[in-house]
Parts: sequence; C-alpha cells; structure tokens
Amino acid sequence: MKKASTAAVNASAGLTADKVSLAVDLAGLHLANPMMTASGTCGYADEYADFADLSKLGAFVTKSITLKPRKGNEAYRIVETRGGMLNAIGLANVGLDVFLADKLPVLARMKAAGPRIIVNVAGHSFDDYLQAASRISREAIVDAIELNVSCPNVSDGLTFGTNPDLLKQLVRRVRDALRPDCRLIVKLSPNVTDITQTAGAAVEGGANILSMVNTFTGMAVDIWKRKTRLANGTGGLSGPAIRPLAVAMVSKVYRAVAKPAGVPIIGMGGIQYWQDAVEFLLAGASGLAVGTALFVDPATPITILAGLRDYLATLGCRSLSEVVGSLSLPGDGPACDQ
Repeated sequence: MKKASTAAVNASAGLTADKVSLAVDLAGLHLANPMMTASGTCGYADEYADFADLSKLGAFVTKSITLKPRKGNEAYRIVETRGGMLNAIGLANVGLDVFLADKLPVLARMKAAGPRIIVNVAGHSFDDYLQAASRISREAIVDAIELNVSCPNVSDGLTFGTNPDLLKQLVRRVRDALRPDCRLIVKLSPNVTDITQTAGAAVEGGANILSMVNTFTGMAVDIWKRKTRLANGTGGLSGPAIRPLAVAMVSKVYRAVAKPAGVPIIGMGGIQYWQDAVEFLLAGASGLAVGTALFVDPATPITILAGLRDYLATLGCRSLSEVVGSLSLPGDGPACDQ
C-alpha cells in the first residue's frame, strides 16, 4: 500500500493557516517571513512607514547607495506601460556619508520592530563597491549587502552584471571586505544571453544569496512627438509584464546553479498577488521581493502573507520550505510524494 505523503496527512487533519510557519533561512539570515521590499522602491526607510506596517516584513531593502551622492537622470524618469512600468532613475541617492549619518538611525529603529535590514550598494568601479560595501557592513544593524550589478539606467550599469569574469572578481573582493556575519546578496541582470553564467560566477565569487531578476531594458515612445518618453531613452521594465520571464529565469538558475550549490534565491519581478509569489516559490525562490506593486498598494507584501498561509494550509504544508523548488517540469518524470 502506498504511503501517504506528509502534506496529505496534514491536509486531512485539517491544518489551519495559523499553524503554518513562513519563516525562512537565507544562508543563515533568518527571516520571520519571505516578504521584503525590492531595492529602489521604498527609499531608505521611513518613506514607506506611513503606508504599511513595516514590522510585518521579513526584511527591508534600501534603495541603492553609492560612494558619492548622485542626482540621477533628467525627467521624465518614470513612465507607466501596459502591465508594467519603465524607470530610468539613474541611481539617485544621498551618498554613503549622508546615508550612514542620517539614514542608519532610522533603519536601526525599523529593525527593532522586526524586519532584517538589507542595504543595496551600487558603483562604477571595484573601488566604489569595495569602499561603500565594507563601510556599511561594519554597522551591526546591517544584516546583508545586496550588490546592484545590474542597473540598466546608468552609462556603465551593466558592466559587471553581464560579464561573468568581472562579476566573479567583484563578488570575491567584496565578500573578503565584509564583516564575516554580513551576508552578501548579488542582484542578477536579466539582460544577458544565459543568466546561469552570471549566476554561477556570482556563486563562485562567494555570493551567499542570489536575488533575481532586476529590470529588463525597454523603451516607450511618444508617437506624436516622435521621441522617447524617458529622457534617458531607455529604462528598466518592471511589473506584471515581466513575471513569466522572471519565473523562468529563477527556475533555470535554481536547477542549474543555486540548488547544487545550496545558495538560496530571492525572487522578484512582477509579484502583485499571492499566486504570483507561489509561482516563484515553486520555481525555486525562498525569499520574495515586491517592487512595482507597492506603487499600487503599499500593503501588497502583507496581503500576500495571508494568501501564502492559506495556500500552504490547504496543501497541508506546515512550512514554506516544503514547496520551494517543488515545480515539476516536462521531462522530470512522475511526481513523487513529499
């Protein structure tokens, strides 16, 4: 007689949502739940606090910080598209010194309420990344550094993100410069021929976690002015329109790189509803980041949490880890019980 799966037993026993654990372990970075903000969408900290209960997030991810202040690109820098949004902000930020002096105290208060703190770091050279990342990692409240090597909105923003050899060198040097318990996340660009190549380079360089994907390069045109709608010409496309592409890339990297190496993935790209989040989990993501949907409803990550609990309870799963990477693809053979 075939042995019943654990999920089936739990489901038949009437597992309720309140008994489901959404806690995740991202390479030793323990989060109460997988939900976090995507970098660049919620400022540095308190800009988002008036619109949602940040204490319910698993982690808060800051916008990109660079060594020197940047004013970013000229307007227009954001354009709505069908099913998404194009942005060409250009990494506008206050710079490292002001961030450390003015923004870290706010992040410290936020962390006391519950979420982990992840700081996104960008640069144009090895030295830029090394100086900014190492100084930020000295701050005990910072749990992880996310390297932005994949911004399509600055002149050389894809140099590291599309070159596996350079990326491996950068990740290795930054990893060596961080305090030992500060996790290193590498945010991958989808604007490459084979994303498993850059994912593999990041892992070989010492990345603890991969986050994917960043925005796709796109363009919107004003047909009457016969000009691009963004002053920058092109920008990064995000939102629901890119979700199927992002899910496919997460699945590919999970199977080819992340799972064999034991490196967790933070999935992002068009997550708006709990069903979207589940797609990423099944494809292999353990963490989940919401970006564009926050402009529609700032409480989106919190709403998704309720949906995830109900979904897992319906399946009879007591923890999120039971579904991560459980997607069956054509050619996998017959599905087996959990």
